[in-house]
Parts: sequence; C-alpha cells; structure tokens
Amino acid sequence: MTGSTLATRIVPAPLPAGRAFYRMLEHNYFVYRRMWTIIFSGFFEPLFYLFSIGVGLGALVPDVTGPGGAPVEYAAFVAPALLGASAMNGAIYESTINIFFKLRYGKIYDAILSTPMQPLDIAVGEITWSLGRGALYAGGFLVVMASMGLMPSPWGILALPAAILIGFAFAACGMAATTYMKSWQDFDMVNLIVLPLFLFSGTFYPLTVYPAAFQVLTRFSPLYHSVELIRALTLGVFDWSLAGHVAFLVAMGAVGATIAGRRLASLLMP
Repeated sequence: MTGSTLATRIVPAPLPAGRAFYRMLEHNYFVYRRMWTIIFSGFFEPLFYLFSIGVGLGALVPDVTGPGGAPVEYAAFVAPALLGASAMNGAIYESTINIFFKLRYGKIYDAILSTPMQPLDIAVGEITWSLGRGALYAGGFLVVMASMGLMPSPWGILALPAAILIGFAFAACGMAATTYMKSWQDFDMVNLIVLPLFLFSGTFYPLTVYPAAFQVLTRFSPLYHSVELIRALTLGVFDWSLAGHVAFLVAMGAVGATIAGRRLASLLMP
C-alpha cells in the first residue's frame, strides 16, 4: 500500500482523455504572448484582397446575383467570402506548420505526454487553439466589413460563430493532414490545395458563371460551403441549404479531429 501511494505521488493518475485540453491552450498562450505579430500575420492577406478587388475592382463591376437570386453589390458579395477565407487561413496556418514543428522537431508533445495528459488532450487543445486563431481573424474582418457598410443585415453577427465552425473544420483536417507529413517539402501540397480553394470556391464570382462540370466539383469544396454560409448570414438570406453547409463543416471537423487524435496516439504512443 505504501509503495502504491508513493508511486501515485510521483506519477499522477492520468486524467480522462480530452479533459485536460485547456492545458494546451495555456501552453500556447504563454508561447505566443511575446510573438503576437505571428498570430496577426495571416489576417492581412484577405484584407488586402478586399480593398483591391472588392472595393477597387468592385467599382467597375456591376451588381452580381447573390443568395436567393437578389442582386448584390460586388463588394458586399466578395467580403463575406474573404471573411470565410480569413477563418480558413488562421486555422490552416496554425494547424499545419506550427504543429508539424512541435511534432517532428521540437518534440513538444513527447514532453507533454510525460505528464498525465493524453494524445486526445493534445489534439483537442491544438484544434481549439487553431480555430481560435481563425475566429480572431474573422472577428477582426467582420469589424472591418461592418465599418465599411458591407454587412447589410443585422443577422451578419452570426457570421462569427459560423467562422468558429469553419475554423474547427479546417483546423481538424489540417492537423490530421500534418500527422502524415514527413518533411517541410510536404507543405507545398498545402499551398497547392489552399490556393485553388481560395480562388475557385465561389469566392469572387457566383457559382453559376462556372462550367457545369466545374460547378459540381466546386460543391465539394469546404471553402465553398463556408463562403455560402457566411454570405447568406451577412445578407440575411435564410433557406434550408444553410443546414447542408453546416452539416458538411461539422462532418468535416469531426472526421478530421478523429483522425488527428488517432494518428497522434499511434505516433507518440506506439
């Protein structure tokens, strides 16, 4: 009994899986509080697109067909899409490059697993932090949109929780993909996927202008569902298609989180 008590004091009992994820949030906060410029770096790219294309080029483009078939000012059409892209960027940047370094080079997770924390805690904590970065980008972008008069409906405030869902979907899949990467060169594939998603997910043009075959392909893009969801909210257009967009993103996040948790367990606790 004495030996058992001594072992318990030296090696704390493991916590239920997934319950200690907040420790990862605490760890990331202390790491990034002196490097806050890194957090905000990815916010500006969609913002520059908004000013250059949505506002600058938008002055030369007539109204386009928005959700529900109503004509929409081009800048108000593009801005919600860039908000969704901003949430995607924040989640992807955090859940790929940063996690790859911690996993393959920094060996941060190996050290963390010497505590009562488990791989699922790491996965949930990192995904939560990544979606938080995406939500931070989206929140700042939403303020810019509102100040520019590009959020005509008060329902647009719901774009923030929608952006959190988008961040969850991309963060979970980004982390799952990162667990399969072996070298820094693998990140070329991330750019190869993210850039076409950004350009061809109904971001800058209505889906109806694409060829029929390309329209079918675009409907499988997670950013397309993100863009359509946020665009409908900021314009105040509601129909049953929103439930489909939400379901797609929830399923994407759930699958990604499951794979990420299992992969971490197999890599760190063989």
